[in-house]
Formats: sequence, structure tokens, C-alpha cells
Amino acid sequence: MLDRTLWAALSGESMMRHAILRGFRAQTLIFVLALLASWGTVYSPTSTTAAITSPRLATSSTASELLPGSPERGITVVLDPGHNGASASHAAEINRPVPNGRGGTKPCNTTGTATNGGYPEHAFTWDVAVRVRDALTGRGVHVVLTRPNDAGIGPCVNDRAAIANRAAARAMVSIHADGAAPSGHGFHIAYSDPPLNDSQGPPSRALADALVKTMRKHGFTVANYIGSHGLYPRPDLAGLNLAQIPAALVECANMRNAQEAELVATPRGRAQYAAAIADGILAWLNSSVAASGNRRGP
Repeated sequence: MLDRTLWAALSGESMMRHAILRGFRAQTLIFVLALLASWGTVYSPTSTTAAITSPRLATSSTASELLPGSPERGITVVLDPGHNGASASHAAEINRPVPNGRGGTKPCNTTGTATNGGYPEHAFTWDVAVRVRDALTGRGVHVVLTRPNDAGIGPCVNDRAAIANRAAARAMVSIHADGAAPSGHGFHIAYSDPPLNDSQGPPSRALADALVKTMRKHGFTVANYIGSHGLYPRPDLAGLNLAQIPAALVECANMRNAQEAELVATPRGRAQYAAAIADGILAWLNSSVAASGNRRGP
């Protein structure tokens, strides 16, 4: 550290003798040493860097208290970035029917939407999911992604739920963006309704509520074209229907709306969405862990 270096350089016996021979008074030398030591502490690189790079997630003041453990001892959350980069070139595979969780079937997956400028939803969801993962792991949360990159096919929607169930995760959050009429704007959060198990009842609704709250806190507006007050309960999303843990799906924006398309296509915009989602997950984990009094299970 700079302050220790200066102190060692200036406070040795030989330096004191040299200073006195040059006519310095002892009081003056002590004042100078104290001033230099203070200067080193205030401007040390470590303290300056910490002040600049503290993430916005620090606003979740109790999250670090609840989640201080290492990943193997911490809570697991599954992040599900929608679609995938190579799905469009494998139509037969992604169109095959899979269980929808309510006795019927639906296609394995879809290609997703895109902005009018060509920025695809699958790239957006992957980028945001990685940012959310990094924010959560920084708080001691163990994160599982349903796909390892943005260059593959699938997984199918039923397999995404199975990944979350096998992980014994506390929650699953799917990340998407919508492709509605250009006049529509805003985000909405979907959850399975009517619920098919206890985790899809109040726990999933509470997760959705937490995500709505933090999305709004970060400056995003609720959708003006779908749902109500940012919430959209749905019976048709297989990934949510098949989840045995609390689960919600975030439709971050309408990619066909010009203003929102501009935001999702920029790193700055994607960072803003990720921060809001991560804060929502942490807020829900806070309340969930506090209510259950333990670290594992839904």
C-alpha cells in the first residue's frame, strides 16, 4: 500500500536523523508524516477502484448477508435464455412435438423474434442471461444455464424445465423478448396459471411480483399491450407448466418497437435489463430464504 511505503521510507531512524540535521523541527516532521500517510490511504488504488466499480446490485442491501456461502453451499438458480442460435437452420428438430405439461403437446422450440434491424432474440437472451449469471454468482448464488452458448439447437422447452428440476434449484427464470405490433412497448412477466403444483402457486406469483417491482425500479415500464400491471399468467408455456420449482418468464421488451429495439441492441441496454432481473431474483431469494429459514429446496 502507498501509505505503508511512504511511512517506511520516511520514518526510519536514519531519515529522522537526516531531517533533524537539516533543521526540521520534530513537530513539523510528524505533521508531514501524518499528512503523507493520510494521502496514501485516501488515494490508494484499491479503495478508488472499489468505489468506482461497485455494482448497482449493492442496492439489495441484505442479499450479501443471506448469500455469503460458496456455490456448493449456496442457493441454486436456473437461468433459461430463450431460443438458440442454430435453431433456425434445424426446423425439423425444433418443430417436433413435446409435452406441454397440460396433457397436450407443442413444438420443441421456436426461432424467436428479432428487431427490424436484424438483431435476434436468441442473442439478446444469451447476453442478458450471462450478465445475470455473473451478478448472481458474485453474491454466492450457484447458477445453472439451460444452454451453454448461443450456437446450438434447443433445448426443447420440456427439457429446459427438466434441467431446472434436476438441479434442485430454488427458482427458474426464463429470459425472452417479445415480437408484437410496433406500437406496443414495455415488459411483462409470465407465470403458469392455473398452477399445476404448489411451487406454481404463490411462490411463482411472488417471484413474478418481485421481478415486476425491480424492473420498474430500474426504469422500465410495464407492457401497454398485454397482461395487467406487468403480469401475464398463462397456461400454455411448457417450460413453466413442467417446472416443479417456482418459475417465471421475463419478456423484457418488444423488439419490434423502435425505441425498445434500440435499447436491446446495445450493451448498455442489455446491462440495464440484466441488473433489473438480477435484483428481482435476489429480492425474491431474500424473502424466500427468510421465510423458509434454510438454504435449500423451493
